[in-house]
Amino acid sequence: MTAPLFKGVITALITPLRDGNVDEAALEQLVERQIAAGVHGVVAVGTTGEGGGLTIEEHKRVTALCVRVAAGRIKVIAGAGSPATYESIDLAAHGKACGCDGSLVVTPYYNRPSQAGLIAHFEAVAEAVQLPQIIYNVPGRTGVDLSNESVARLAAHPNIVAIKDATGDMSRASWMHANILSLETQFDLISGDDPSFLGYMAHGGVGLISVTANVAPEGMVALYNAVMAGDYATARVWQDRLIGLHKALFLDASPAPAKYALAKLGLCSEEMRLPLVPTHDAVKPAIDAALLAAGVS
Repeated sequence: MTAPLFKGVITALITPLRDGNVDEAALEQLVERQIAAGVHGVVAVGTTGEGGGLTIEEHKRVTALCVRVAAGRIKVIAGAGSPATYESIDLAAHGKACGCDGSLVVTPYYNRPSQAGLIAHFEAVAEAVQLPQIIYNVPGRTGVDLSNESVARLAAHPNIVAIKDATGDMSRASWMHANILSLETQFDLISGDDPSFLGYMAHGGVGLISVTANVAPEGMVALYNAVMAGDYATARVWQDRLIGLHKALFLDASPAPAKYALAKLGLCSEEMRLPLVPTHDAVKPAIDAALLAAGVS
């Protein structure tokens, strides 16, 4: 196996909004903050970036802006998820054109395709756009689960280089490690579930696409660095410190809690794009307590 193309802490970046529009100044500040914290990359306009709520023009503008601000210092992955294959191809092609390092393509949501349809979708994007593709399985959001066997088939494609596995199921990571990583191809396992990231690394993962890193990037990087150093005692300290925040950021519809936390830090507004709304007042005290426990200020 060659070295992973994508590894470490990759932040599933929120898209800041103000007065109904993308707040580009806040977005630039957020990207700079991630770089200063030592993250390895950002995903522009994925699920956490409200990709389903932005116009195509906004989506592309945010992606290009992230590339410009990052300026090669960290990797930028273009969110290219859509229930329509042609739109995923268009978004991946834009990501390539503006200089992204890869694309993140989620299983098509709502229309619930078969395994054959899922395979055809990912392969169509991979054939149409020569940009390294991370496939993304998050059945709790999309209503469809990409099977281990389908992942193994897709891993044989030279342009499909990794999976973002947000199932939180360690047995799946172990299965993929045992049955896919022996293939003569580039394919890496990336967690998409903050609470189980530590375990996922032990099962063969190489990194995490993280919601929590929006709020606590330094802590997530410290956790990753401890794992890579083989210092599991320190890694568990960080896990214990961050676990409350992992949970709190999903006490309301994501990414509303993350935006609330970032607003408390003075980094953006809480504004969301309908049908998503700002965090309910009832859960804010729990988020406040989690921020305090994580040492985020």
